[in-house]
Amino acid sequence: MTATAHPNVANSVGLAEFLATAGSLTLAQRKLIVDQALILLEQNYAHLPLKVAMHAVNPVQRLRVLRARLERQTDATAEPEWQFHRELSSTFHSVRDLHTNYLLPAPFAGKIAFLPFQLERCFAQDGTEQYLVARTVAGFDGLAVGAEVTHWNGTPIARAVALNGAIFAGSNTAANLARGLESLTLRPLVIQLPPDEDWVVVSYRDESGESHDIRVDWQVTDNLPPMTDADSLSPAAAAQGVDLDSDEKARAKKLLHAPKVVQAEAAGGAVAMAAQDVPTTMPGVFRARPVTTPSGEFGHLRIFTFSVDDPEAFLAEFVRLAALLPQNGLIVDVRDNGGGHIFAAEFLLQTMTPRRIDPEPVQFLSTPLNLRICRRHADNPTNQIDLGPWFPSLDSSTETGQAFSCAHTITPVDGANAVGQTYHGPVVLITDARCYSATDIFAAGWADHELGPILGVDDNTGAGGANVWTHGLLSTLLKIPAPGDPETPYKPLPNKANMRVSIRRTLRVGKLAGTPVEDLGVRPTHQHKVTRADLLQGNVDLLARAGSLLAAMPVRRLGVAVAGTTVSLDTVNLDRVDIYVDGRPATSLDVTDGAHTATLSATGTEVRVEGFADGQLVAARKVAS
Repeated sequence: MTATAHPNVANSVGLAEFLATAGSLTLAQRKLIVDQALILLEQNYAHLPLKVAMHAVNPVQRLRVLRARLERQTDATAEPEWQFHRELSSTFHSVRDLHTNYLLPAPFAGKIAFLPFQLERCFAQDGTEQYLVARTVAGFDGLAVGAEVTHWNGTPIARAVALNGAIFAGSNTAANLARGLESLTLRPLVIQLPPDEDWVVVSYRDESGESHDIRVDWQVTDNLPPMTDADSLSPAAAAQGVDLDSDEKARAKKLLHAPKVVQAEAAGGAVAMAAQDVPTTMPGVFRARPVTTPSGEFGHLRIFTFSVDDPEAFLAEFVRLAALLPQNGLIVDVRDNGGGHIFAAEFLLQTMTPRRIDPEPVQFLSTPLNLRICRRHADNPTNQIDLGPWFPSLDSSTETGQAFSCAHTITPVDGANAVGQTYHGPVVLITDARCYSATDIFAAGWADHELGPILGVDDNTGAGGANVWTHGLLSTLLKIPAPGDPETPYKPLPNKANMRVSIRRTLRVGKLAGTPVEDLGVRPTHQHKVTRADLLQGNVDLLARAGSLLAAMPVRRLGVAVAGTTVSLDTVNLDRVDIYVDGRPATSLDVTDGAHTATLSATGTEVRVEGFADGQLVAARKVAS
């Protein structure tokens, strides 16, 4: 590694050297971990009935068998620790839910195992799959960007990806393959077992077509820290919708392949990572730039993550960046986004539609333990986690026989509609199979509120539809004794081990109201197969396809300025506007393209203008007066 690499990368160690430090769990500690896993899966896991039916698995019975096997062991006869981790990880992976995980203890927590390059899949003109080296770590010259990998340890690369994907299972075939490809070169050790091999032999063709083999050693280092403390008693922790695997990998990719972004985040202030980019205060979250396509110039706004602690600041930065981009069309790109704060994802929808946003409702599984948690926090404003809306239905579930609680929203409805539409040009969303959790919720909301086309590079999103809580957060929620409430069943886990569980499942709204997101995901309205040019020339073909979709839709404008009782309007592709003052109808007028003026009979604190075309609501704007 060279001096240009991040210090964590430069100071990495070999896999064998790292593994020599692992293995310190006693038999009693292993039993405790399995007991706690049983509690989470039996009594907290919202998707257990669905997973048992859809994937023909029984994770609870697997844990009981493991627990019985541990009872027959002693510290002297206990199996190697790696076998225990493998069995427990395999049990959690069997439900194909990237929200529900066994998180490995020290020394694995916080570490990543990596190869110093990243692979991506693309398609040749004849439709043949190709796997290209897309990025390399600074200082690594063993493989060049653009090299085509053909075999992995002697296995044809497509088969190696599929076999690896079966181990780190996603919710559907597209997600399986995406996970399998990523995990060939990058593994967060908090959630994925270390590689079995100390090195890999990569067979590849260079740009001249000549074949080569190269041996590349696995390395281990510290990952960048997470942006949110998911164990804390906070609104941000309670509103998490994040695929930890993707979140860990996103931070690892910054560490390995974008050290300049890491430096910019540490420095603070608004920065542009490339000459054409709009400077942003959140370079690890957004990338905004104008892009020129054969169909015209449009805005391209990449959202790398929703993992933020302040969803209002996230929303404000998105609005600011979108306003500085071309107003005739916006490409919102959420590929590789593993989710984060559910508020941030659902707050964003309002800015691109005149319609009122209905956040996705969520449900608890009806169990005595979930009832205890909701009863304890049904009216507890001190920690800002209000579970009161779910309590009555859980309390009556024994009599009603309901398998789930009633459905209520996590995201505040007022917050999801506080700003209203701010971008009035056409919009298109780009997704892939790595979109998960809060990003799945965002994509579902996009589809359900009919914001615009969805252009997918895969057949589906990752299909993760849940709010996820950690064992640490669950422990804290029942930590303080309450009158008449028995002792908490959650016990501290050893060696920084942890677990996560889908605590509340999410449901669609709109035309698919009541349909779960989990395992189904969001299918795109249009598809694009990634090309070699996309991988090596900045997504040129993908953006061209998105531009063609935008060019086929009408461009609208609704400018509003309020001075006293005078409302000045600037409209394009509208034929009528209705004006409301503090929610009450004030006036309506027919319009054409250009400037117009309306006079109000009374003033208020807020003016909302709704724009129509052929009787359909197509634009809106809120202005403080």
